[in-house]
Amino acid sequence: MFGCLVAGRLVQAAPQQVAEDKFVFDLPDYENINHVVVFMLGTLPFPEGMGGSVYFCYPDQSGMAVWQLLGFVTNEKPSAIFKISGLKSGKGSQHPFGAMNLPQTPTVAQIGISVELLESLAQQTPVASAAVSSVDSFTEFTQKMLDNFYNFASSFAVTQAQMTPNPSEAFIPANVVLKWY
Repeated sequence: MFGCLVAGRLVQAAPQQVAEDKFVFDLPDYENINHVVVFMLGTLPFPEGMGGSVYFCYPDQSGMAVWQLLGFVTNEKPSAIFKISGLKSGKGSQHPFGAMNLPQTPTVAQIGISVELLESLAQQTPVASAAVSSVDSFTEFTQKMLDNFYNFASSFAVTQAQMTPNPSEAFIPANVVLKWY
């Protein structure tokens, strides 16, 4: 029903089922993972009104499992990319895997998927730093570059009264740059 993908590794398409409605993928060598993709295989949809909460679990310094909510997948949103590189030092949250004694190894993290009602998925708050930017990096770079240019150019703004005539200099009104941006 689910798959898990980490860049540079084989696709995992067979999660360990730890309860009727809970599935777990092991992520060996998790310290070297930045992003993880969780997706539905398309072979079996969620039952009507159901979806899957996606959790990340890693062992803390004492070896205890720390679970953090990343987000969700549904029939309407069958895949999601999560950034997990910044989560390895955060705090845990409430999760449905607490009563289970899942084995923890110091170098193995886990992705857990819990099948739940869509209403409960909508009320959950994922870890903010797990969301991947929906803007591609070139667009983000371009926006930041133009913001920087406008701020730099605006720092030289003077009023007409402050201008001193100089035939060798050209002045561009700030509103022209703003209109172009």
